[in-house]
Amino acid sequence: MPRSSHRLRTARRPKGRTGFLFMVAAGLLATAIVVVGTSLGHAQIIPTDPQLTCIVKDEVFKSWFATGSVSLNGVVKPANGIKFPDDTNCDFYQWSEQMFLWLTSPAPDGHGRIIDSAEFYDVSLPTNGVRTFLPHAPGGPIRTFNLRSAQAGPHGLQLLFDRSGKMFEIAPLKRGPGSKPLVLNQLGKPVEVASARMEGGKAVFLDKSGQPIASPKPIPEALAAPAPSFEGAETIRTAYKFMIGKTPIFLDANGEVIDTAVGQAGSDGVLEAQNGSLVYYVTMANDVFAYFLTGTKTGGIKPAPTQFPTTQPELDKIIAFAASHGKKFLDPQALTIEVKSSWIDINLLEYPDRYITMEAIVPTYDRSNSFRWTPNGSKKTRLAMVGMHVVGSAHGNPEMLWATFEHFGSAPNAAYDYISATGTTKTVEQNTVGKWLFSKSGSAGPFNDMYMSLVDNAILAEYPHTVSPSNTLRMKPWGGAANLKPNGMVLSTAASNTEIISINNSVLGQLSTGDVRKNYFMMGNTWTKGGAAPTGSYPGTGAQVPGQEVGTSKLANPTMETYQQGTTLWATGSNCFTCHRSNSTSVSHVYPSLKPLF
Repeated sequence: MPRSSHRLRTARRPKGRTGFLFMVAAGLLATAIVVVGTSLGHAQIIPTDPQLTCIVKDEVFKSWFATGSVSLNGVVKPANGIKFPDDTNCDFYQWSEQMFLWLTSPAPDGHGRIIDSAEFYDVSLPTNGVRTFLPHAPGGPIRTFNLRSAQAGPHGLQLLFDRSGKMFEIAPLKRGPGSKPLVLNQLGKPVEVASARMEGGKAVFLDKSGQPIASPKPIPEALAAPAPSFEGAETIRTAYKFMIGKTPIFLDANGEVIDTAVGQAGSDGVLEAQNGSLVYYVTMANDVFAYFLTGTKTGGIKPAPTQFPTTQPELDKIIAFAASHGKKFLDPQALTIEVKSSWIDINLLEYPDRYITMEAIVPTYDRSNSFRWTPNGSKKTRLAMVGMHVVGSAHGNPEMLWATFEHFGSAPNAAYDYISATGTTKTVEQNTVGKWLFSKSGSAGPFNDMYMSLVDNAILAEYPHTVSPSNTLRMKPWGGAANLKPNGMVLSTAASNTEIISINNSVLGQLSTGDVRKNYFMMGNTWTKGGAAPTGSYPGTGAQVPGQEVGTSKLANPTMETYQQGTTLWATGSNCFTCHRSNSTSVSHVYPSLKPLF
């Protein structure tokens, strides 16, 4: 793709110091922006001339590697969570980069990568609300990956956004003997909805006799598991899904129709790449996480912790508990780590050698009906990683640090600003021309529109679409928003974007040519001020605030939060702490439902 297809616009040109271009990789021409991965047939770009507001110094970068020097696909050590400085934004971004390089380093036993090793466990899908740890073992059973819905909300329910960006969770409806949804009529009595229609923007529900149901209000079904408790839980809005013909509508608790944003009205959204591969997901946790949870839930660690470990004494208790059961950690300094990742079938990729891969078993479907794919078994295949969330506790941050990474060429960016080395604010305009995994070249949208969902293990098209690839846009490319730094200062969106662009250039520029990890970039990291819960009050002040997200506080990965990004640059959409609203162990959605190891 020609470099001229991505347009830069100068927003303003104040006086500033002279900077220099920091190249992403040797051999690329120094221009205002550079096409990364041209040899891949991809069109992802990162500006090469940002202010160097966040870099990894040469000696620091070398110290990350186990040998003390940078090597091709070399083993990287995890960041030390106990000694985490918890000072500047760049500290958090460096933690993110080091952790990603560690997780994707070759495993010490020679089988795959660290995330494949015995240091990690897969987390099962819930069965009757209960999840289990699935251990990794060299030469053991091939792991099973699954289609997974878009990111669930704080109560484990799917998300919905209205046109103003307000978030709702889609709750299950109570149903009558005929499996039709029940509503309360004006007398407060439950009535089964036989059919429905829209009149003047209002939903009209009809009973079995064809008569309108007066003042209908949804009746929620009881949840299979109790909702987690956290500050502000009572403020979460609830939506209820009804069908009018083939078109879904959503009502609030008062029976009013929610004005939904196009493409955001869905349930268990399924994502398909332009090459026809479905996207598969897996959640993993490290051994420290597993033994911390087991000791906490079985009484082996006393007093029972309510937050993830961030100090040496807390870690020592986990180490001692694990040792009493014959377990010795290889990397205890990593503290508790949770990883969520997204994958596609490598057999459909043009350049498979440029991806981190893993062998897995995935579900298969009868695709003969373009409106409904039915499950017909499973297959063993090799998958290529397209996205990864890296979540971990660290000194001063029991709420966990929430970072995300993506493969170059996944999706085009919406427009964004950054600050160049000369102090000039520049705008990179939206441009969808290029070869993207999750968008057609030159697509004008609509973007992030859910075409299908998972219902009873079948993939059903969302009317009027077929089961097919949609067009994805990275709505807030670097997770940027005006955000607080740890010291309380506020960064502009452009300045926030600049930090992420700068450290991506720094890390990618120092990795060896040919290192497969050079094909992935960091979108950002978010955390909270002082490690407090995302909702509540500032530490020591009592001042109530709606949220305390720090860093890239509008972060969303388009391969995992495709349908939760909002539909405009300014719509709120979701971010990590939209759903993970705690600094207790319940900040992890899998922790409450996980069974101990023993």
